[in-house]
Amino acid sequence: MVSQEQRRRQLAREKFLRQQQRRTEARRKSRVRNSVIASVLGVVLVGSGALYATGALEQDDDKTNANAEVTPSAAPTSKAPDPCDKPAEGKVKTETWKKEPAVAIDKSAKYTLKLDTTCGGIDVALKASAAPHTVNSFDFLAKKGYFDHSKCHRLTTNGIYVLQCGDPTGTGTGGPGYTIPDENLKDKSLKDNIYPAGTVAMANTGQPDSGGSQFFLVYQDSQLPPSYTPFGTVSDAGMKVLKKIADAGENTGAGDGAPNATVVIDKATVTKS
Repeated sequence: MVSQEQRRRQLAREKFLRQQQRRTEARRKSRVRNSVIASVLGVVLVGSGALYATGALEQDDDKTNANAEVTPSAAPTSKAPDPCDKPAEGKVKTETWKKEPAVAIDKSAKYTLKLDTTCGGIDVALKASAAPHTVNSFDFLAKKGYFDHSKCHRLTTNGIYVLQCGDPTGTGTGGPGYTIPDENLKDKSLKDNIYPAGTVAMANTGQPDSGGSQFFLVYQDSQLPPSYTPFGTVSDAGMKVLKKIADAGENTGAGDGAPNATVVIDKATVTKS
C-alpha cells in the first residue's frame, strides 16, 4: 500500500514534470517568434536572430533533476483584471505597397506620433532629421490608417523590457510590403549597448535594412546591440501608460509573450509642428 508520504512525493514529481512540459513548450513558441522577428528584438524582438537577448529570456530548466524531491508550489493566483478599455469598432487594413514611399517630410521640422490606445494615449517625439526614412514611413502609414485597430502583440518582461506593435496581423510576421534602411544607429542616447527607457525603435529580421512597420517601445532600460533604428522618445505621460501595460504582465509567464492587457491602437496619427 502506498503511504501518504509516498503519494505526496509522487504527486509532486508529476506536477514538476507537467511544469517542465509547459516551460519547454513556452520556450519552443518563443523560439518560433524570435526566428520570425520582429520583437525586438526578436524583433530581435522578434525574430531576430537577434535575439541577442534570447539567452536572458530563457532559463535552462532541462538541467533540473526530475527525480529530486520537489515541494509542491502554491496554486497560481488568478489573473489580474485587464487594465485597458475595449477597442474601438473597426477593422485593421491589409493593404501593402511594393516600395518605400518617397521621402516627403520636412527633415528640419518637428513631428509627433500619437498612439491612441485602449490603455491610454502615448505621444512620441519623432527624430525626423536623424531618421528621415523611418519618420516618413510612419507619416505615410499613419495617413493610410495602417496602424489603426492593430494589436500590440508582444511584451517582454525579462532581460529586455519592451512592448512591440505595428503588425496588423498581430502575429509578428506582418509588414507593409516594403522595407526601410537602418538609420541613427549611433544616436547619442545609445550608450554601452543600452536602449534607455522611453526609446522607440524599429524591429527587424536581424538583417541590415530590414525594418518595415513593426516597432518597439522600451519601458525600462534594455541591453541590445545597436541594430535597431531609434526614431523617437515617449512622453512622460506615455511612459505611465507603458508601465500600466507592463505591470499587467504577459501570457506565458516566461517573460516573452502577448500582453495580458488588451493593447490595441485605436488610432495612430503623425503631426508636424
